[in-house]
Amino acid sequence: MPNRYWYVIITYIVIQLSGIIGYPILHSITGMTDQGQIAAYWSLISFPLGLVLILFILKPDMKKTSLREGSSTGNLILWSFLGILLAYAGQIVAGLIELALGIQPESQNTQNLMEIAKATPAFIIIIALIAPILEEIIFRKIIFGSLYKVTNFWIAVFSSSLIFAFVHWDFEHILKYSAMGFVFAFLYVKTKRIIVPIIAHMMMNLIVVLIQLNVDIEKMEKQLEELQTILIGG
Repeated sequence: MPNRYWYVIITYIVIQLSGIIGYPILHSITGMTDQGQIAAYWSLISFPLGLVLILFILKPDMKKTSLREGSSTGNLILWSFLGILLAYAGQIVAGLIELALGIQPESQNTQNLMEIAKATPAFIIIIALIAPILEEIIFRKIIFGSLYKVTNFWIAVFSSSLIFAFVHWDFEHILKYSAMGFVFAFLYVKTKRIIVPIIAHMMMNLIVVLIQLNVDIEKMEKQLEELQTILIGG
């Protein structure tokens, strides 16, 4: 695995752990006391910055990418749409298996994120846009892609999907997260374009958010303006 991939993984870990330092700093600057709100605003700062840094590190990979090496634009659109259906189908099958094992369908991880998004609608940007991009780069392009080069599809997809599931810290629903990881890895192999699982992942997250929440657009715009004030003042 190239050194830059390790740098990307380290950057992702730093993003995940940055709240240890970031939350107290944000509290001291803004006076916020609600932990969910602090987590949301810090994510709106740390995740985009981390994504920019990761994309900069991966510049050599972007230069190598060619449309001729992967699917055509038409196939890209088709598989992005099919990917959403496959991801939901995978979750339904996994959910039925979990139900048969006596596991309740509600995911604590999802509920926690929805509570934060309900209080801070701007956080939806992280759930539906930034997080899917980061996760597909880390778990499909780097972890799955690197394993796929030296093993086979099944070993690579099983290993990367399990890691993807564990990182979400929702062990009761590890089967659902693994099913999603399997679908997104399949899309990546099928199209040879990381943008396809990214789009499918983004749309799936967005649909879940819109279904579970009554999104207040005006409140989201106000919170983004507040974030701009925190970052640059004025």
